[in-house]
Amino acid sequence: MASRTERFKTAAVKAARTARKWAQTAAREADRLLKEAQKRAKSEQRQRRIKAALRRTGKVLKAAGRAAIVAGIAAGIASARANHGRTRSRKGKR
Repeated sequence: MASRTERFKTAAVKAARTARKWAQTAAREADRLLKEAQKRAKSEQRQRRIKAALRRTGKVLKAAGRAAIVAGIAAGIASARANHGRTRSRKGKR
């Protein structure tokens, strides 16, 4: 039969192995959680960049729309001035 010291050593070694195994499991879990957190942070950052780009695009399109309206009004005014007040077409004067 094993002596008390040998049984104690065996139990200590077994406990140490179990502790090491759980430490490795905890490290793997921590790595997995860290990767997931980094992935979420990257996707949130990407979403912020996409939203900012869409906002900028919206501003550009809004400005382009305003410019198109102003250009249309200016073209209408220029056309009216070019006609010098003529309201009838030349076909009607024959």
